Amino acid sequence: MNELLLDVQNLRTSFPSAAGRVAVVEDISFQIHKGEVLALVGESGCGKSISAMSIMRLVPKPGRVETSARIFFQGRNLLDLDVPDMRKVRGGEIGMIFQEPMSSLNPVQTVGAQVVEAIQLHEKATAAAARDRTVALFKRVGIPDPEQRFDAFPHQLSGGLKQRVVIAMAIAMRPKMLIADEPTTALDVTIQAQIIDLLRELQEELETGILLITHDLAVVNELADRIAVMYAGRLVETAPRQELFENASHPYTQGLLQAIPGLAKKGERLHEIQGVVPPPQEWPVGCRFSSRCPIRLAHCADQPAPEIERSPGHISFCHALEKEAVA
Repeated sequence: MNELLLDVQNLRTSFPSAAGRVAVVEDISFQIHKGEVLALVGESGCGKSISAMSIMRLVPKPGRVETSARIFFQGRNLLDLDVPDMRKVRGGEIGMIFQEPMSSLNPVQTVGAQVVEAIQLHEKATAAAARDRTVALFKRVGIPDPEQRFDAFPHQLSGGLKQRVVIAMAIAMRPKMLIADEPTTALDVTIQAQIIDLLRELQEELETGILLITHDLAVVNELADRIAVMYAGRLVETAPRQELFENASHPYTQGLLQAIPGLAKKGERLHEIQGVVPPPQEWPVGCRFSSRCPIRLAHCADQPAPEIERSPGHISFCHALEKEAVA
């Protein structure tokens, strides 16, 4: 097994509400090793991005990561680091590709200057050296005419080029890990394929561990080694990629696969998961999916779902699978 990079234990992140603090991410645990791609998937609003922000300690106040959580990166608990040390980790050791490029690019500063600034934040480099490295990074991520693009403002670039700038910034310090939050959202199919290829090349070349956050299972199928499926703030199933696509056992995961064109099993019609995700204040105390589950049992909504090991590395959290495990 490769070197363990990230070990997230019992992650719980909460926000205040009229009824008190509500956990929007609860009891999430997973690991990522060197050179491994773990995809965290689920519907919008399930807590994927908040999980990423929690790891990077960027949860907007009054949200907070609860003290029961542990987030170890190369053996250090990130939650114990002081602010200067955490700033060194962000960008220096863990790069982040944000969901919307314009949210992470300054609209009144050239894209080249922003990458130069990121480089000089983490190491002593002259402006000329940082510029040369930025141009090389732009070329590396497939930005045409990198010398000219260096002086462009974000609004002068297409969505695909802005995303490549963000990726260049994220890998500028050759981080050991990348967090990619919906890196292909809002891009056309051709650009999506190019970004996927670029992430795969970076992962193979730098042996970077990647946490890929997405709702797009087609992207997951192209890039991930393992998959963690999330619903309403909790994990419901984790497995190696091929195992999950071929033998998904949780009814939520099965519903996701059956609703994706090209991923549904041969001969099966596409269908939608009935109902909608309830708001956090109304999540059941037991299985979060119980209100929409086609095979729910009488006690599903009241009792937390048991952890069932389907095969090595394949875990499902489901009451309905418990009898199968016993049998």
